Amino acid sequence: MGFFTRIKEALTKTKNNLGRKIFEVFKAKALDSDFYEDLETALISSDAGVVATENAIEKLKERLYKNKIVDPASAQKVLRSILLEMIDFEIPPLSYPLVILIAGVNGVGKTTVVGKLAKRFMDDNKTVVIAAADTFRAAASDQLEIWAQRAGVRIIKHTEGSDPAAVVFDALASAKARNTDVVLIDTAGRLHNKKNLMEELKKISRVISRELPGCDNRNYLVLDATTGQNAVAQAEIFNEAVSLDGIILTKLDGSAKGGVVLAISEEQEIPVVYAGVGEKIDDLIEFDAKDFIDGIFD
Repeated sequence: MGFFTRIKEALTKTKNNLGRKIFEVFKAKALDSDFYEDLETALISSDAGVVATENAIEKLKERLYKNKIVDPASAQKVLRSILLEMIDFEIPPLSYPLVILIAGVNGVGKTTVVGKLAKRFMDDNKTVVIAAADTFRAAASDQLEIWAQRAGVRIIKHTEGSDPAAVVFDALASAKARNTDVVLIDTAGRLHNKKNLMEELKKISRVISRELPGCDNRNYLVLDATTGQNAVAQAEIFNEAVSLDGIILTKLDGSAKGGVVLAISEEQEIPVVYAGVGEKIDDLIEFDAKDFIDGIFD
């Protein structure tokens, strides 16, 4: 099943919400103030966020004026291209050795994402080791070990309460010794003590830079699509600690507010790189901006 088919199925709730609202807005007879107010309401109520919504509408007004477009049908095509531009990033291709740090708050599905990523890389004939650096949450490494077994990859773990950076150090040493292609790092997700968590992430980043200099190092944040605008706030917090290279959006199939993709892209300038579209180990797919917009509008 191709990405478009899977993303279209995953976006059913978003399409029925945002897509239908946009469709209703563009049934207007004129591009007047009521039209723009209705469009603003449609976007914001779908968690596109105030910043992304205002920017999109401002760009729409400019392009409609510049191109002398006055009919709603043509205006809808312009909006579609604007929204695509907002979420379409040029993402450098992955290179190896590759180290991916997975961050995010508790409950968003980080451990599951690590397991699914491991399976994706194994399917691409890459060797993988997982670092169980969430040593804070009880049984976190045990859950991760189950996913590692499912994916058929090695896992490096220490006892509960150990230094996460030490786990990462050992995982990197193992990767170097065995010429492993990919190191996936699962981290703790507590935010009640933000300062400690952020320092922990920074320390892990320093260990990566020191022990595997020159590697392709990506920092991905896992966000739950159903949390809406709270996801944007999380992105801002984690981006301060470790410069984020991408977002992995889970539970996209369970959200009617996929507009959060627009908010994250526009406000934080961080691309969505993967999307979770189900519970199975293969239900993590590479994000495609055009197919995402098509899935909402078509």
